[in-house]
Amino acid sequence: MKLIVFLLVLANLSLFALIQLDALDSGEAVRLSQQVQPDKIKLMTQQQVAALGPSKLAALADVCAEWGPISDADKARAISSLEPLDVSRLMTQRRVEVIGNYWVYIPPATGRVVAETRLAELKERSIKDVSIVDSGPQRLAISLGVFHTEAAAQARLAALEDQGVTTAKVGPRAQSVQQTALVIRDPPAPAVSRLKELQASFPGTELKIGACEKTS
Repeated sequence: MKLIVFLLVLANLSLFALIQLDALDSGEAVRLSQQVQPDKIKLMTQQQVAALGPSKLAALADVCAEWGPISDADKARAISSLEPLDVSRLMTQRRVEVIGNYWVYIPPATGRVVAETRLAELKERSIKDVSIVDSGPQRLAISLGVFHTEAAAQARLAALEDQGVTTAKVGPRAQSVQQTALVIRDPPAPAVSRLKELQASFPGTELKIGACEKTS
């Protein structure tokens, strides 16, 4: 009698195991059948992402908008331009190396004391990104910023003239400088639209949109 009971229990266990295996196979088959043409799924390139409109872009995840390069003189103004959008928690800054082709400067002074007096006067007017050139043919000139494009240098010159600086000039100058790029992660649609508008107010800046850089 015990043998018969044992065999019945064993048969029931075997049947249960077979049912479970069949259910697993069926579930996997269902999941596979529900996939929508997985072989046609493609990752978008940075150019394709950039071509999306602000509303579609805002719906994507892990997308970053990078705006720059921005000179140290313009950085505070650029950040304040974005404050109404309330994106400070999404925004980071990174330093980028830029090869400047133009600079804004005040021609060399006749001596060190004169150059330092000019520099002090500029700082009293709250003019930033200024320094004395210590070597080369432009020694004792006052540098008021190095820029990637002539348009950016001319914009800086116009802003200085509005502040009463009338002796500055724009000239060619090949120099590597550190500037700032503002990066907004998963930017909302209004932020993307505003960044595109701001490029006209900050000559020489570019807006790049694509996948966020991986952080280690």
